[in-house]
Amino acid sequence: MPPDHVGLLIASFIIALASWFGLFQLITTALPRIAPELWIFFFLLQLAVTSTAVPIVRFFNVRLTSIMHDVPPSGVIVRQSVWIGLFVVIIAWLQIPRELSLPLALFVALVFIVVEVFLRSRELAAERD
Repeated sequence: MPPDHVGLLIASFIIALASWFGLFQLITTALPRIAPELWIFFFLLQLAVTSTAVPIVRFFNVRLTSIMHDVPPSGVIVRQSVWIGLFVVIIAWLQIPRELSLPLALFVALVFIVVEVFLRSRELAAERD
């Protein structure tokens, strides 16, 4: 396990605990208003989902990387986890005015997947040169 992955996992665990606790406190104590509570909710949701996704994304990156290649750096794992967090926030945002549908959710997921494949393929091509 690379040393930067150890620090990443420790940091994501701490952030996950703090953000899930903050989200719990916000949902149970605050009244649903539009201005500050909504933005705090989305911020905490982004942090919570992203930091929770870090170990899962790392597991899949390590598991699916061939033996002949290096494990992706922690920056790639963080970026992919941020995509997951952003997807959940967009889905939650679209649910507020009841505009969310399955085709729209699949389209948003497809956009994120295409962008990540493009970015990762450029990184891999730059590493080979």
